[in-house]
Amino acid sequence: MQPFPAAYLNQILSLSSEEEFTEIALKLFHYQFNNVANYRKYCEFLGRTNPKSFTEIPFLPIDFFKSHPIIDRLKNAEIVFKSSGTTGIQRSEHHVADLNIYKTVSQHAFELSFGKLEDFAVFALLPNYLEQGESSLVYMVNHFIELSNDAHSGFYLNDLKGLLENIRLAKAAKKKVLLFGVSYALLDLAEQQVDLSEVFVIETGGMKGRRKEMPKEALHETLRQGLNLDAIYSEYGMTELLSQAYCKNDEPFQTPPWMKVMIREENDPFAFIPSTSQKSGGVSVIDLANLHSCAFIHTQDLGRFEGFGFKLLGRFDHSDIRGCNQLVY
Repeated sequence: MQPFPAAYLNQILSLSSEEEFTEIALKLFHYQFNNVANYRKYCEFLGRTNPKSFTEIPFLPIDFFKSHPIIDRLKNAEIVFKSSGTTGIQRSEHHVADLNIYKTVSQHAFELSFGKLEDFAVFALLPNYLEQGESSLVYMVNHFIELSNDAHSGFYLNDLKGLLENIRLAKAAKKKVLLFGVSYALLDLAEQQVDLSEVFVIETGGMKGRRKEMPKEALHETLRQGLNLDAIYSEYGMTELLSQAYCKNDEPFQTPPWMKVMIREENDPFAFIPSTSQKSGGVSVIDLANLHSCAFIHTQDLGRFEGFGFKLLGRFDHSDIRGCNQLVY
């Protein structure tokens, strides 16, 4: 099967209907069935090789990214991203064949929620991701820093004083200010009772074993109080996906048009819960940006539909503590 046309990226960025999404998803399934060897083996093992709707497409359990290379046979990886994790836990690997897709969709997903990156000064408080290396989140935020083209933008490992001073300077220069932070590092900052009013703070990544996990509502309230903010934002993303969803405070996450979240029955991975139901289940994701790996993934997150989005409720008990938004209720 020939490579997807060059216009594919523009096609998914301009999606406007459920019918169009379904059509592209089915075409992408057949492409990946033919060209991603380990995904094909999984589909054949299940006996599901010719789905008629996206609910019939086999979703690959996310653990396969730890044990098997998931990549298009027609491509070579430009980079291999690895998940975060505690010592002794095997890290997932995402072999990314086209970094331009990642940079483009991550930018578009962000700008759909927050506006043009060129209007921001972008700061990052992601110490554990920098220390472990090979992080897709660090790559994305670094791309955002480059797009901001602001002299104050940058990563901060443990220099909270320098971070606060540069945020002050950016605000004085009338720039919108964005701060990406791993949850435990933001809590360290909040304990200093600093004033980040008018800053867009996006928490991601959980406690990473550095602090006790806490409910999302409690985390956000602590951060709002300690940072003098009306709103805390969250990002839902992971090493195995190229796209991200965002939410404000404790509202549901909203996905970009080329990304669809589905909720599956906890005891039946082939049965999906209707979007009109608030019953909880496993979170499954279709990410059409995952052109050269696998676009159909069963995650280990628990969630439910709410309004026009979804909420996270934690993780399956047997799953590793890693990735983004590991929030236990």
